[in-house]
This record gives sequence, C-alpha cells and structure tokens, in this order.
Amino acid sequence: MAMSSPLWVAQPFLSRPSSNISRSITYKRCRSSASNFFSQSDMEQPLMKGQKLMEFPHLTVAHKDLMVSLISALETRLDSHLLASSVVPPDVEFYQNDQGTSQGSLHVRRGLPSSHIDFVLASWLHLKVPTGSAMNITNLQAYLKSSTDVPHFQFELVQCSPTYFILFLDITPRKDLVLYPNYLKTFYEEAQLETLRQRLEQVPETKPYLSSSLYFRGVVSPTGILVSIKCEEVGGTDRCEEIIREHVSPIAHDVMVIWLEKYFSGATVGETERAELEKRDLLVKTRAIEMDLSSSLPLQFGQEVANRVLSVIKGVFGV
Repeated sequence: MAMSSPLWVAQPFLSRPSSNISRSITYKRCRSSASNFFSQSDMEQPLMKGQKLMEFPHLTVAHKDLMVSLISALETRLDSHLLASSVVPPDVEFYQNDQGTSQGSLHVRRGLPSSHIDFVLASWLHLKVPTGSAMNITNLQAYLKSSTDVPHFQFELVQCSPTYFILFLDITPRKDLVLYPNYLKTFYEEAQLETLRQRLEQVPETKPYLSSSLYFRGVVSPTGILVSIKCEEVGGTDRCEEIIREHVSPIAHDVMVIWLEKYFSGATVGETERAELEKRDLLVKTRAIEMDLSSSLPLQFGQEVANRVLSVIKGVFGV
C-alpha cells in the first residue's frame, strides 16, 4: 500500500479527512529487457501469498494488470532471497474504517539473513469520497540492508480520479551523489535511466508533478519519474488505460529489471560504509512516518486501526 516514503506523492490528498478528499545497460537493451529477464510465467503467475493484496478490487483493468505483473515478477525473481511468508497479521493484511469507505491491504516479506534484502512491501489503499468517486493508491518497493549500497526500488501509482493519475517510479539513492560521483555513474548514468524518463515525457498527457514536500524532492534521484497523467479533455478513461498499459507498464518493468541487475551484481560494503548507510536509511524511514503516516492514517481509518497498522509499519521499518 502507500505506507512509506512514496506516500508523500499523495500528501495533498491524504493529509485531509476522507470527507474532504476531492551492469551498463543500453537503451536498446532496456526496451526488451523485461521480456528477456522475466519468463512469461513470471509475468502472469498469481501469488500464492498475499492473496488479499492481489485482489486489487477497486482498480481499473490496466492498473490491476500492472500491479499484479510487477509484484509477481519481483517476488518470483527474489523468492530465494526472501522469507517464505508475510510478516503482516490478518487484521493488517486487510483493514478498513468503521464505515467501510476507506480500505487498505498490506503485504510484506522480509529478506533472508544471508541476503541483502531488508524487505519487499506491496500495498493498496482505497479512499471513497462523498461524491461517489474514489482515490486508489498502489505501492511496491524493495528496501535493502546496509550490507550493500544498491539503491532502493520504489513504485507508486495514484488514481486521483478516473482520468487523473500520479506516478512515482525511482531507484532512490542511498548516498550523496555530489560526494560520490561514481555512485551516480554506476547506478544512474550507465543504467540509462534518464532515457526511460524521457520516453514517458514524450506522452502528451504526462506532465512533471511537483510534490509539495521539499524533503521528498531531495530524496528522489535525478532520473526519478514523478509525473501526472491527465486525460480529462481528450480520450478520457480509455486513454488513461492505454497510457498505463502501453507506456507506464513497460517502463516500470524496465526500471525494475535495471534495479534487479544492479542488486544481483551488487557487492558487500565494509563496516564503516555500512554504518553510514544504516544511519541514512533510518533517517529516511523515520521521516516518512513522522511526515505522513502518523497524521494521515488516523484521519482516514480512526486511531485504533491506525495504531494497529502503524505498529506493523514501524516494526518493518525498524523505527
């Protein structure tokens, strides 16, 4: 669900009560990387775990297909690096407010002690508004341990209305890119991530989305994709579906492939560097909860449900 730092994308919507919510990779290789890196069964195999999550009951067809394929492919590729089951109790795997108008689902798998994976988190959040429309937030992310300096993977797609979406897609840096230019070169320049960002920019209905959080802007990488998709004037919902299916989905899979290749080729870092990474990661996780979740969850779900969900999130984040 949107239960972590990418939720800052939707902060203008979620900060209000629900009643007011109106190795070096070339470009050519990137274009075919998803089909080469994932088998067809990886892309289509439904998860045996986290079934409530994978229902995605409120999404459009293209949005649901994208989330199911991303989550299934990521968990399949990382399965041997992850513990077998989710750490989320049933009353947090699915939860809702007293009226049933706000609902959420959370699925978390921790990494094995021997792997660099800290956890993989996937979620959805559905918020009903009085006019009858709804806001849907879907999230997928992979956080790594301080034993490696490979960036984290972040994906969030927010449906603000049937014809208005916000997309956040990034591998977020864990080092200062000015102080560590080789980090910038290895994980961003050589990976050709900027080419993928520019591909999506060519879609007429997409425009850069400026988050209201200055802190969030500082966390995103130079090649991070943060755009709005508006099809209100031409094409409507069918055009939004087409954009998600034909543009967002392949680019999201390409970014995930790049991140997976970097992860699998990543080296173990020394103790001094490990301490620095751990400190930075903890600050980012703590800031995410303080800035967003602690205020937005009670507004949407009530304090009792919010406390229950926050307890799980804080335990996963280690804060």
